[in-house]
Amino acid sequence: MEKLDQKPAINYIENGSVGSAKGFKTGGMHIGLRTKKPDLGWIYSEVPAAAAGVYTTNVFQAAPLQVTQESIAEEKKLQAVLVNTVSANSCTGRQGLENARVTRQWLAQHLGITDHLVGVASTGVIGMQLPMEKIKKGIAAIDLSGSEAPFEEAILTTDTKTKHLAVTFEIDGKSVTIGGACKGSGMIHPNMATMLGFVTTDAAVAPDALRQALKTIVDKTFNRITIDGDTSTNDMVLLLANGQAGNQPLSAQHPEWLVFLKGLEAVCQGLAKFIAGDGEGATKLIEVQVTGAKDDQSAEVIAKTIVGSSLVKTAVFGSDANWGRIVCAMGYSGEAFDPNHVTLKLGDLVLFENGVPTPFDEEQAKNALDKNSIVIKASLGEGNGSAVAWGCDLTYDYVKINASYRS
Repeated sequence: MEKLDQKPAINYIENGSVGSAKGFKTGGMHIGLRTKKPDLGWIYSEVPAAAAGVYTTNVFQAAPLQVTQESIAEEKKLQAVLVNTVSANSCTGRQGLENARVTRQWLAQHLGITDHLVGVASTGVIGMQLPMEKIKKGIAAIDLSGSEAPFEEAILTTDTKTKHLAVTFEIDGKSVTIGGACKGSGMIHPNMATMLGFVTTDAAVAPDALRQALKTIVDKTFNRITIDGDTSTNDMVLLLANGQAGNQPLSAQHPEWLVFLKGLEAVCQGLAKFIAGDGEGATKLIEVQVTGAKDDQSAEVIAKTIVGSSLVKTAVFGSDANWGRIVCAMGYSGEAFDPNHVTLKLGDLVLFENGVPTPFDEEQAKNALDKNSIVIKASLGEGNGSAVAWGCDLTYDYVKINASYRS
């Protein structure tokens, strides 16, 4: 992909979220699915929006993903999305698929739109049927003029905080906004790792271009995070573009297409890092920067292998600068490189250079690892390939949370 001659002016909106773009309304409510927290969320566009999605690579693909793909396939548009947070509605057979379709129908009827303009998403316990009567009552209570809770709060499960942001920039002299919200704390691994992401924009974008943009950016953001190595049955990222900004329809041929991609990347990367930093039981965000690989793909594999290593993650938790675990992970990544050219840094502190250990101040290394955000840099000296991946430390609390998830 060609690069911009200059960095576009992208501004972050204070407390921005998926409802920040023009023509979108969002909300959430508590309908008694599992806890006293909000557990049903919705997104609505005043007009049908071009829609694109990326979905889990898990063979056990949950019913809501199948139904949402059916909806988008009809005319590449969505106008509303409904999310519940008690049942993943995965491995629920024909009944689960029918329940997802009925849920879609109920929301469409409530909003006065056709069924195929509704997408559905679920997260929660695998193998549990949807509590249909509670969902039906919740849908009937949706009020587009307001809601009892923010959407970004209603989609959470084991998350400890909401995850949302929005940016604004200009295209064709028009102010364009991209906003997003997501949930994800455990069962997170690259290749659509349980993670749900929802991104909206008031830009006008051709449907096929929107789909390609989402795939390109997801590969660089959401697919670069890992928490525990598990890829969920329900992972999905949806992108809706309703055209309310009034710009000329965007595609790869538009002179400011790359500006739109930069804005989309800013939102998706921010959301991805929020997920990585809020891993179940996590105390630290880990960023791995790989440079000097033979190509970008090789760099990506190595970066994700390092950040996904349980031994690297536990060393970071214990603030132990055990660089041997990092080179070990690099070595089993499956990528070819000359170990004699490898250099490792913890931030700017050199731990290992040109294939041999380098004396370093252990206290300085510990201080760096005691921070909330850790940067590991690996240089391979093979070529110009580079990539970044994000993850978190592995703590005692991760085991506690997941040992009693259904309780």
